[in-house]
Amino acid sequence: MHEMSLAEGVLQLVEDTARREGARQVSRVIVEIGELSSVEPEALRFCFDVVTRHSVADGAVLEIIDVPGTAWCLPCGASVRINERYGACPQCGSHQVQPTGGTEMRVKEIEIA
Repeated sequence: MHEMSLAEGVLQLVEDTARREGARQVSRVIVEIGELSSVEPEALRFCFDVVTRHSVADGAVLEIIDVPGTAWCLPCGASVRINERYGACPQCGSHQVQPTGGTEMRVKEIEIA
C-alpha cells in the first residue's frame, strides 16, 4: 500500500510548514488527488489518520479534492476527459491519448492554529 508512504510524505510537509510558521497545531490539510494518479483516496485518509497520531496534525481533517483526468488525443487533436490512463478517446475511439491532467497528487493548503 503506497498510500502509507504518501501519507508520511504529507505529514513531513505539514510538520515542516508548522515548524516554519511556529504553529503548534494543524487543523486541516487539503490535498488534490488526480483521478489518474493511482492513489486511493479512502486508503490515503486511513493512512493519514494513522501517521498523524501524536503529531502536530493529530486530529486534523484531511480534505480531498478530486481532480478529473484529462488528455490530448494525438489523432483527432481533441482535449478530452478520460477516466482511465489507457482509455480510448471519447471523440474518435483512438487509444493514442496523452494525459494532460489528473495524474498529480499535491498538498494544496494547510490550515494551522
